[in-house]
Amino acid sequence: MRIGLPLILILLCVPPAAAAQDSDLDFIPKTIPDDPAGTTPHGHNVYLENVIVADALRQTIVPLPPPPPPVWEERLFLDMRRQWVFDPTFSITLSDRFNFRAENDIVPPSHETIRNDFREGYASWEFASSTYLDVGRINVKTGVAAGFNPTDFFKTRAVVEPLSADPSALREDRLGTVMTLIQHDWNAGAATVAFAPGFRSPTPIYTATSLPSFNPMFDRTNAQDRWLAKGSMDLGSDFSPEVVYYREGDRSHYGANLTHGVGQSTVVYAEWAGGERASLIADAMAYGRNTGTIPSTAPNALAFDPNRHFKNDLAVGLSYATSTKITFNVEYDYHQAGFSQGDWDQWFQAGAARVAVSAELWFIRDYAAEQQEPAGEHSLFLRADWMDAMVRNLEITGFINTDVHDGSSLAQVTASYYVSRAWTVEAVAAATLGSKNSNFGSLPTAATFLLKMARYF
Repeated sequence: MRIGLPLILILLCVPPAAAAQDSDLDFIPKTIPDDPAGTTPHGHNVYLENVIVADALRQTIVPLPPPPPPVWEERLFLDMRRQWVFDPTFSITLSDRFNFRAENDIVPPSHETIRNDFREGYASWEFASSTYLDVGRINVKTGVAAGFNPTDFFKTRAVVEPLSADPSALREDRLGTVMTLIQHDWNAGAATVAFAPGFRSPTPIYTATSLPSFNPMFDRTNAQDRWLAKGSMDLGSDFSPEVVYYREGDRSHYGANLTHGVGQSTVVYAEWAGGERASLIADAMAYGRNTGTIPSTAPNALAFDPNRHFKNDLAVGLSYATSTKITFNVEYDYHQAGFSQGDWDQWFQAGAARVAVSAELWFIRDYAAEQQEPAGEHSLFLRADWMDAMVRNLEITGFINTDVHDGSSLAQVTASYYVSRAWTVEAVAAATLGSKNSNFGSLPTAATFLLKMARYF
């Protein structure tokens, strides 16, 4: 197995980060001790950000249908996350991002030049002691893993135009789901029940040049009735397991989250979900035909079993934190519905032999990305984060996600410098590594470079 050894060594020498601290606002430290000069940004919830992105593209074995990925992008954001507390029992939360976009394949002015992402907007009421009712659009996140979260069921279709491949960033910067949520907390645990109604029909997968300007895109988050119930119990000895039940349409899934501290600096964790479902290929083809993307009379590009079977998803790993503000994550991820080695062989052979089916083949990969599912069955995820790396107020984050079957990898390194309480600059470099007939090596974007500057208010 080839795992991109040089990059792994680099990442292990450039330490990792806490698994859930990589959204734009999470770059702002919540508490900074011994900072009399006030040079680090924190406590802000409105910011203006400019991002310049350059992509290096590669020729793919399976021809890519139009439009091709952009070569460069210029993005200007006005981002707001606010909470208004009217009394101790009632508050309103809003999360929104106004986008100005320019890139080589968009001719201004157009509806793609200006966009708005309404991420969250909900009211929260404590109507009884330690019992809360939330109503509105809410980004519900479930799971303890760092690279792949099997129990994070509301992640599907929620990510819009990500600027980072970091899983922790994707969990934060995504659309919430319209729902009613009730949560009760007590000394030994918590219980949550949520219902998200389906009031829009499923729609085709958006391309980079077909996104709406001012549209909440409820079709992405509320296309089916969905239920979630979860509960946790403190069993002592730093052990509080959580069980999860989720139902979407006529499918039920079950899950569990387990964490346990080992000593002062190590946490081991496991996250599992299972339920009746078809394979990734079968689900993608059914969705494509249901939304009209794939004609109902078109032959299948790949052979697959259309039936549902009980399939498992699993993430198991550990997190280790050092006294020098370094956190490491090592994680193995299993996605039983993903591509087996035989599926990969079939995908490449079909694409090379029949150019006419390339759009259908890439649709399957796009569907997996929209669902926030791994394309392959087995992967290894390594992450490192280093606060105050070498100099004060510099954070360096790196991760590498490797397909165990073929050794291909997605790697990303981020350096964020908090110039002052009001300014942050950041540089990101990402690459997909592997042979042209491998999972990550077959993607059209070989490398991405990003430069970001943010002004906090």
